[in-house]
Amino acid sequence: MTDDLLRYKIGISQIPGIGSIIAKKLIAYTGSIEAVFKEKKKNLIKIPGIGTTLAEVITKHQNLEKAEAEIEFIRKFDIRYHFYLDDDYPVRLKQCPDAPIMLFCKGNVEFNKEKVISIVGTRNATDYGKEFCTKLVSDLASRHKELIIVSGLAYGIDICAHRASLKNHVPTVAVLAHGLSTLYPAVHRNTAKEIVNNGALVTDFTSEITPERNNFIKRNRIIAGLADATIVAESGIEGGALITADLANSYNRDVFAFPGRVNDDWSKGCNKLIKNNKAAMIESVEDLEYLMGWDSTRSEPRQMSLFQNLTEEEQLVIDLLREENNLMIDIMCLRIDWPVSRLSPLLLQLEFKGLIKSLPGKIYRLIN
Repeated sequence: MTDDLLRYKIGISQIPGIGSIIAKKLIAYTGSIEAVFKEKKKNLIKIPGIGTTLAEVITKHQNLEKAEAEIEFIRKFDIRYHFYLDDDYPVRLKQCPDAPIMLFCKGNVEFNKEKVISIVGTRNATDYGKEFCTKLVSDLASRHKELIIVSGLAYGIDICAHRASLKNHVPTVAVLAHGLSTLYPAVHRNTAKEIVNNGALVTDFTSEITPERNNFIKRNRIIAGLADATIVAESGIEGGALITADLANSYNRDVFAFPGRVNDDWSKGCNKLIKNNKAAMIESVEDLEYLMGWDSTRSEPRQMSLFQNLTEEEQLVIDLLREENNLMIDIMCLRIDWPVSRLSPLLLQLEFKGLIKSLPGKIYRLIN
């Protein structure tokens, strides 16, 4: 690739006031990345969402000058880069409407492997949460070869997921909230070096950007977008892990949570996700495999046994979903003339039995 083309790619991703959605619109309207910077100001103003101020910023080409320094950094430190229109851009992330224009990577990982899972959680992880995270990664590693684990290199669950991946020789991706010229938290530097050798450090921030609070929220969209599913291993009632879960739901990706005791502060977030049908409950790798349709270890005879032992009310719900799968809870209530307070606990029980799955928007479907 010529330096000019790379300069355009970096430049458009760093224009102040223009996020990835508008940047993609600019390219679509002008026809190419080069054309964005060669277009006349009067024509840029006509593009929806641009206006006079942004058009002036674009035509001054100041960001192209700044991109020169980034190209030098990329060359010096052997940084890989992925532009959203390039063939090597992560396929799953590309499907997200707010996916970053550019990704910068230190390391060498195949983003488009068969199975990609994000594991997130509280920085204040308990032994309970870390044990679940470690065992889940270990079990996944022993049963699935085409696998990547994604997280955010933070304290607690994040670093636990990365270290468990490295221990089990599973490629792992750490999504950073800053540029690649620094590392936060610095105490995880040795683990980051290992990740470079079996995975990648990934960011959409240029090298000079330092870690700031808003950056951590922004990077969560990449953690959710890179993966088939996001697992919240442990979380308080608020926090970044729940933001990542919401983002994954908005991308129509599967979200799972590991349940905890109702009076445990660091399980309240997971329990809330499950209670509000924003995440399906998992307790083991078998649960995850079954709900994802990954070589489930739950045999057909066991499923038949579960169906045979249903109560009349449970059978009524199953029959309803057999007639029309993917039903909202409100529609189900209308069909069987029940209040939500009666149907909700029954749906939860059927989900515990592994017979149905909850989807974003309080929609339910049969597993088989």
